[in-house]
Amino acid sequence: MKDKNNILLISEDEQFLKVLASKLLFLRCNDKVVSSNYSEAFTSVDLYMPIVVLVHGTDRDETYDLIKDLRKDKSLCIILVSDSYKPEFILAAYDCGADDFILSSADDFEFVLRIVHNMKHNSVKYLNFRNVRMLEQLGVMDENSGVYNYSSSKQVIENYIDDYLLEKGCFMALSASEKSKANFDVEKLALNVKSIVRVDDVVTYGKGSKVYVLLPNADLNQALVVFNKVKESCLEEFEICAGISGISDKNFEQIESDALNSLSTALATGMEYSFAQDEQETLDEWLDDDELKKGYKIFRQIFNKKMEKVIAPVFYRLQKTYEDKLFDTEIEQYTDQNQCVFKLINKKQESVLKIVYPGFAKIVISVTHEGLDSPENTEIQIPLTKITQRELVKIVEDFIKDFKKSIL
Repeated sequence: MKDKNNILLISEDEQFLKVLASKLLFLRCNDKVVSSNYSEAFTSVDLYMPIVVLVHGTDRDETYDLIKDLRKDKSLCIILVSDSYKPEFILAAYDCGADDFILSSADDFEFVLRIVHNMKHNSVKYLNFRNVRMLEQLGVMDENSGVYNYSSSKQVIENYIDDYLLEKGCFMALSASEKSKANFDVEKLALNVKSIVRVDDVVTYGKGSKVYVLLPNADLNQALVVFNKVKESCLEEFEICAGISGISDKNFEQIESDALNSLSTALATGMEYSFAQDEQETLDEWLDDDELKKGYKIFRQIFNKKMEKVIAPVFYRLQKTYEDKLFDTEIEQYTDQNQCVFKLINKKQESVLKIVYPGFAKIVISVTHEGLDSPENTEIQIPLTKITQRELVKIVEDFIKDFKKSIL
C-alpha cells in the first residue's frame, strides 16, 4: 500500500457525509478523506485520485450509473454504502462494478477494517491488471475477451499442470454444433465460459473456432456440470458441443488430440458431448461392481445406456464416413428397444450386423451375409463392459471390409 491514500465519500445527503467522515477517524492520520455529491464525483476523482471510493446510494438508476462510470477506472476500489440490506440492490451494484458493500449503520471500526482490507485487495487487483495488460501486449492473451490465445495455450496449460503438480482433471474442447455454425460467435462463447468457470480453471482459444477449458481436479461429472451451464448461457444465440478428455499421464498434444477427436464424434453424431475413449472406459468401471448381481433390471439399464452413448453414435458416424466410399451401396442403421442394426445393401450382396440383448451380462453381435460369394456368418458374445467406442468401431469396420471383399 501507499504511504498516503485518498478516500472519496460520495452521497447526495450532506449530513450523512459528515457522519460517514466521522466514522473514519481511526484511519492513519496522513490518509485524506474527501467528500462529494453525485454531480461533482468525477471532478473529485480527477482532483484527488482516490484509491477507495465509498458510494452511498439507494436502489435507483443514478447509483447504478455512477458505479458503472466509476468502474471504467480499473484502479479504483468501489464500496457501496447502503442504508438497508436489500439483496437485489446489492447484487445489482456488484453487477455494475462494486467491489464490496457495507451498511451505513455499521460501527466505526467495521468501516475502517473494510476500507483497509479493500486497499490491500485493490493493490493485488491492480498488480494483476498490469500483468494482464502486459500479456495482452505480448500477444499471450486476447485483449477483448481476456482469454489466452491459441498460440500460447500449450505453454499456459503445461505450465499450470507442472506448477500445481496436477495428477487429475478434465479438459474440454468446445465449439458450435453443426446447425449453429452460421451464427456462432467464438468470442461470445469465450466470455460466457469465463463468466461461469472458477478462478483456478484455465480458458484458452483452441484450433479453429474453438474454446479450451482446463478443469483442475474435476471428474467427468463435474465437467458435464460446467458444460451444461455454458450451454444454457449460450442457448438463445447458438448451440454448442464438447469433446472431453482426462489429463492424467498425458502431455498437451495427447490431451488436445483426445478432446478434439471426441468433439468430432459429438459433431458427427449430433450429440451434445462425447468422452475420449479412456474416459469412456473409466465411466464403465462401475459396471464391475457387485451391483451387477442384482439381475435383469440393472443389466437392461446398462444396455440402454450403451445404446444411447456408444452404439448409436458409432453407427451414425460410420454411416456418414462410408456412405460415399462404398460404390452403389446403401447403408441403413437404426436402434430400437430390442436391437441395433447396421445394414449394407448392394446388388451383389446384402449384409447385416445386428446387436441384440438376450437379458444376461453379455450382448450378442451377429453378422449375416447374403450373396453369391458371401463371407462366413459369425456370432460374437461380448460382456457389456467391453462395448466401448473403440471396440465397436473395430467390429463394424471389419464387417465393412468383409462386405467390400465380397462385392469386388
